[in-house]
Amino acid sequence: MQNKSEQINELTQLNEDLENYFANTIIPQLFVDAQLTLRKFTPPAMKHFRLKHDYIGKPMEEIKENFRYPTMIENIKNVIATGKILEKEIQTTDLRWFQMNILPYIIRKENRTDGVIITFVDITSRIRDLKEPERMLAEYELLLDTIAHDIKNPIHALGLTVQMIKKLPDGSMENFPLLMENLEMSVLDMKKVVEDLVDSHWRRLRYQAPEELLDFHSILDDVRLTLSHQVLETGAVITHNIKVPEITFVRRKLRSVLYNLLSNAIKYTPPERSPEIQVSTYECSGYVVLSVSDNAIGISAEEQQLIFQKFQRIKTETEGSGVGLYLVNTIISSAGGKIEIESESGKGSVFKVYLKQTAQ
Repeated sequence: MQNKSEQINELTQLNEDLENYFANTIIPQLFVDAQLTLRKFTPPAMKHFRLKHDYIGKPMEEIKENFRYPTMIENIKNVIATGKILEKEIQTTDLRWFQMNILPYIIRKENRTDGVIITFVDITSRIRDLKEPERMLAEYELLLDTIAHDIKNPIHALGLTVQMIKKLPDGSMENFPLLMENLEMSVLDMKKVVEDLVDSHWRRLRYQAPEELLDFHSILDDVRLTLSHQVLETGAVITHNIKVPEITFVRRKLRSVLYNLLSNAIKYTPPERSPEIQVSTYECSGYVVLSVSDNAIGISAEEQQLIFQKFQRIKTETEGSGVGLYLVNTIISSAGGKIEIESESGKGSVFKVYLKQTAQ
């Protein structure tokens, strides 16, 4: 039978073994006692859960916000009560995925559970692999929707030009060169859209346009050229106030966002007045804000709940498919941004696109 001194030495040795294990393991682990107090944690857990040394001895209730796991305390209590292992997949505060095991810490001599050891195994790469096909399908749906939407503009311009050619007086060639130039531009625009589709096909479902440092003035000039027919036809005036001149983004996507916002601003301006549109950029809370304001028909609070849904159109008498703002919202949301609207019926609108800044 052990004397008291031997028992103390044995407990000291066991504690040192446990300290050495927790100090050197590469696996994030926590030891929580039966009173739901944090007793120990491994160095990797400090990184993944932003833990500090002075958290040791604190109730889990006080530090539960460090974990991306709302039912953590409830699950710990259940393991202590039942003695059964609990397994779950969770995402930590640094956005990594882990297979989490909550194991009962059993004192064999007393046949009771005196807490839990929570172990985390990194499964981030596995989760990303599982989500990759879903991401690629979403990217391709967005690409095809963009192509279907963007090709309508040159087709519409082509149709208008053909109608104007038909209305030319017999033998009149005065406007014929200009109309032929318009036809050529429309054909080139359609060719570009088709080339984008062919390029994506040959990449065999691996299409992902690269981000690059873009100049807002250049993107705006490109979009204005694409919309030249509508600008000329409606007398639209487009001004700009570019306070942030550059951003890192995908060129095709940023162009599509600005194109749709400007096209809608022109399209939904009443015929009795010329469209007045201002494009601005500025910084706000870690975002670059792209703002497009207009003097169009405006959007009611009820309509604002619908405009970003696919195939939803608030004015059926105006040509369109209801895809443009859906594309804008999808592009921006996928890039970690957001869109805000300030508008009233009859008083124009301001669309604010918040683009996440890339850390340099």
